[in-house]
Amino acid sequence: MKSAVSEKRLIFLGVFVFLFIIEVLIALYFHDDFIRPFVGDMIVTVLVWSFARIIFPDKFKLMSVYVMIFATLIEIGQYFNYVELLGVQDNPLLVTVMGTSFAWADIACYAVGCSVAAIVDFVLFRKKV
Repeated sequence: MKSAVSEKRLIFLGVFVFLFIIEVLIALYFHDDFIRPFVGDMIVTVLVWSFARIIFPDKFKLMSVYVMIFATLIEIGQYFNYVELLGVQDNPLLVTVMGTSFAWADIACYAVGCSVAAIVDFVLFRKKV
């Protein structure tokens, strides 16, 4: 018999894999001015949140807040050109994953994605509070 934690981990793994595929499809096939920059940024925070939930399915009620802080720090790192500071500017995969340009709109998209995750967190944890 599976435990409730194992079942939650499987659900979060499914969400993660689904969103990862969506992100890859966006990166490969959408070169527009809306889906890739805005929807992709929104989804990536839910992707990171779902990955963290695989590891911590029942802890950290504020996981969406932690993901927002993480995403904002990454965006601030882009402002300070951290890809070059870390010396990884010649690695196209790392440059793509880490990003290279700061934008306030990205932070707004992260906030939308983290709000979606926060709603799920609220639903998951409201019975335990």
